[in-house]
Amino acid sequence: MIKQISASAVVLALVLSAAAFAQPPAGAPQARPNVTKAVTDESRGDALNNPELKGPEVIKFIGLKRGQKIADIFAGRFLTAFNKQVGPRGKVYAVTPAEVLSRYPETVGQQAAHKADAAYKSTEFLNPALNDMALPSGLDAVFIRQNYHDLHANVFGTIDVPAFNRKVFAALKSGGVFVVLDHRAAAGSGMTAPNRQHRIDPEIVKQEVTAAGFVFDGESPVLANSADDHTKMVLDPSILGKTDQFVLRFKKPKK
Repeated sequence: MIKQISASAVVLALVLSAAAFAQPPAGAPQARPNVTKAVTDESRGDALNNPELKGPEVIKFIGLKRGQKIADIFAGRFLTAFNKQVGPRGKVYAVTPAEVLSRYPETVGQQAAHKADAAYKSTEFLNPALNDMALPSGLDAVFIRQNYHDLHANVFGTIDVPAFNRKVFAALKSGGVFVVLDHRAAAGSGMTAPNRQHRIDPEIVKQEVTAAGFVFDGESPVLANSADDHTKMVLDPSILGKTDQFVLRFKKPKK
């Protein structure tokens, strides 16, 4: 589920323009209130100040170093941490898909707040449509947190997932990594889980990403939770913030 695209709620209230409150285009799927809240909710912080996100451990697993370049797709709660990690000589591409800006108007102001914040001086903000995503070349890493499943849900229409993964592959330099963090669905649950529970079976992710040319390079258990039985929707109050999550790393083979 989309949770990570956020800025300060106070700053957001000050910078939202009238245009930001425009309604989604006619015919666009309507967001359920709890899903919209998950997109814009700032209350649970980011990877630098919320220990539940395991920011240092996740960044270590990515292998991100100073001076490197990373694309944060559905950019959000790791954006500040990525900026700090790569430093002034590095680059962070904050990718907020055009579908997100249209469907969740609050994110227009959130992005504006980030652009105006000196803490994001190493960041370039990109807003491609998901089916027309063009990432800069020569990236060291691409990261997508809790949103890979949305490529299969009906939230943003029909997404060409194989093409999406091929574009990520093309953008990475030889030896670069694609890291997918998401809510774990029950094994064998297929494509029902992305829509009904906003989860995905990690085996589906592995099959799809390796089909694009990647080599599976490891999994981190840092966000695993054996108490999650994988049956609840991720915004159910009894499991919110405590879902069993996987972190998978894929590598573009060196030439």
